[in-house]
Formats: sequence, structure tokens, C-alpha cells
Amino acid sequence: MELSFDNTEIAFAYKSDKELKSARWLLNTMHYSWFVALGTRLTPFLMKTGLPVHGIIRKTIFKQFVGGETLEETAGIGKILSEFNVQVILDYGVEGKEGEANFDHATEEFIKVINYAATQKNIPFISIKVTGFARFGLLNTLNDAPRLRSGIHDHEEEVDEWDRVRERMYRICEAAAEKGIGVLIDAEESWIHDPVDRLAIEMMEVFNKEKPIVYNTIQLYREDRLKFLKMSHQIARQQDFILAVKLVRGAYMEKERDRALLMNYPSPIQQNKSFTDGDYNAAVSYCVDNIEDIAFIVASHNEYSNRYAAELLDNKGIKHNHPHVHFSQLYGMSDNITFNLAKAGYSVSKYLPFGPIREVIPYLMRRAQENSSMSGQTGRELTLINKELERRKAVNKKKPE
Repeated sequence: MELSFDNTEIAFAYKSDKELKSARWLLNTMHYSWFVALGTRLTPFLMKTGLPVHGIIRKTIFKQFVGGETLEETAGIGKILSEFNVQVILDYGVEGKEGEANFDHATEEFIKVINYAATQKNIPFISIKVTGFARFGLLNTLNDAPRLRSGIHDHEEEVDEWDRVRERMYRICEAAAEKGIGVLIDAEESWIHDPVDRLAIEMMEVFNKEKPIVYNTIQLYREDRLKFLKMSHQIARQQDFILAVKLVRGAYMEKERDRALLMNYPSPIQQNKSFTDGDYNAAVSYCVDNIEDIAFIVASHNEYSNRYAAELLDNKGIKHNHPHVHFSQLYGMSDNITFNLAKAGYSVSKYLPFGPIREVIPYLMRRAQENSSMSGQTGRELTLINKELERRKAVNKKKPE
């Protein structure tokens, strides 16, 4: 199989020299962990003070990782990506709100995004967070008290509250099913995830009969998630629906370990990265082996895992654009994977968040911390950018004057 993630000409064909140099400067800045730590603490505060930092953020980290402040602003990026056969997963990036009015508003916004996606040729999915329309404390309560999930519950107010969450979720999935748009349910912290998982399965039972619409996210940096994937598949077979999953490694590792230590319970996180990698690749293999009744998204920045998935498809003679398999990377990262996969004919997308700068700050801070902690990944990005800039420089020198 001729698939290389080293071809920078393909990887960065959509970016100008200026854009590449801007990305290089930003990633170089993120190499300094002390600077990122200071920035992630100060930025949310500075945004609230009204100081003129909005423009600086917009021109740097926001531009690198976010599609725009409005749906309309994402259209330009979507159009550019489509020219290279790269699709889009739209994410309304507002999070951390509380209150029923905010939850209802978020639900309407998710439906608005679905309706917009349906008008675009290259937006097959949208992404949602259950905490966008459900109270964190409620999910925590349901996670810790199994009897509440059965519906036998003394607190009528919380039963009604959970019913409203389920109704919001149903409305979102119903709108998506009508428009043929996939809904990716984002992963959350382990201590609220049980009700999220149950809600995902419940919606799959309704909407995944004919084709995959609702996707749950499987975090393979958790020790129990490979087993959970297989258990979910068993349920899907018993209930006769298509299991749909997004496979990720995970994004809350430090928070998970700190909480486990503080509250004196075993950490749900794998012993080390090799265990995570092993389970991730085993999950990919399991999904490929069961591709007729599992739809899955390889959502990874790990070059080996992406190549491994691609090779499995080739070895089994499965079409690169099989409707049950998709690849995805975050916008602003791993272009060498995304665009080379697209060039080879695989279905691949960029995860593209959007929203007012003030509202997407939590997302941006996670991206900054991620790039700071993953020095190997950031170093790889910088090496590829420098390689492409040198290649372009050499090409320009050879051009006749």
C-alpha cells in the first residue's frame, strides 16, 4: 500500500507560506510549557476584564484551531477543505454553561448546525457534548447511583430533569436522522460517563436501525473501554441496530488521575502509553473485523494507528470509502495524516469547532495544553512545516526568472 504521511507537498497544499510560518511560530511558542501554563491561567481571566486580548487570540491560537465565530465563517474553510476531498465534522464549541434556558438554547443551536450541515456536501457529521444540555451535577449523581438510572427514584425533580435531557437528545438525533447527518457524542469525564453511555445506546436503538446516525465516543486510555466496546457490540446485535463509535485515546488524563488520587480510588487510566496504544489498535482491529454491523471513526493523531487501520482495510479488500469507516483529525493538527489519507481515497475529515471566542476558550486552552504536553507530536508538526517551507524555497529557486 502506497500511503505515506511524510509528503508535505500534499499535507500543506491548502496553506500559504504566511500561514505555515504563523503556525510554526505558534507551535514553537507552545513548546514552552511554563508559557502555556501561564497563558491557560491568565487568558480566561483577561477575556473577562475587557482588556484588548480578543484580537491577539483571534489572530493566533483561535485561527489555528477554530473555524470561526459563526457558522457562516466556517463556510470558507469548509470550501477549501472540500477542494482536497477533506470533509468536516462541525462542533458548536460552547461548553460549561448551566441552567435550563442555556440547555434549551444549546439544543436549538445543535439542531441549527444539523440543518446547516445538511446544505453542505462535505459535512457528514456534527459533534455534541451532553454537558452542553445537561447539568454536570445531575450526570454525576446518575453515574454514582445505579438505582436512579432504573427510574426508581425518590427525587421527582431530578427524574423530570433527566427526562428533559433525554428529550433534548432525542430532538437532536431526530433532526439528524431526518437530514442524514451523523451525531458524534463527545467523551466526558469518567465520573459522569455512565449516563452518557446509556443515553448513546438508547438513541442508537432508535436511530441506527438502517444506517449509523448516533456515534458514541470510546476513550481507549481507560482500562475498561475495549471491553465496553465489545459489550456495546453485543447489545447492538441483541437489539438489532448498527453500533457506531468514534475511537479516541482520550483528553482528560491528568484530571482523571488527580481526582482518583484525591478521592482515593483506582485510576481508570491505563498504566502507560503502550497499554493505551495496544487497546486502541485492538479496538480498530475489532471494528474492521465487524465492519458490517459496526460503523467507526478512527479519530487519532497517531500515525501508526492511522496506517494500521488503512492497512487492515486493504488486507481485507475493504473499499477505502466504505460507509462504515472514517478517519478524522483536529483542525490545525496532523495535516500530514488528513490530506495524505484523502489523497489515497479514504473518507477523512477535520474536526472543526466554531463559536464566539469567549465561549471556545476552554477548547483552546485544552489544545494549548495538549500541544505543550505532547512535545513529540509538536516536534513532528514543526519538522514537517519546516520541511515544506524548505521544499517550496527550493522549488522557487529553480523557477526561471
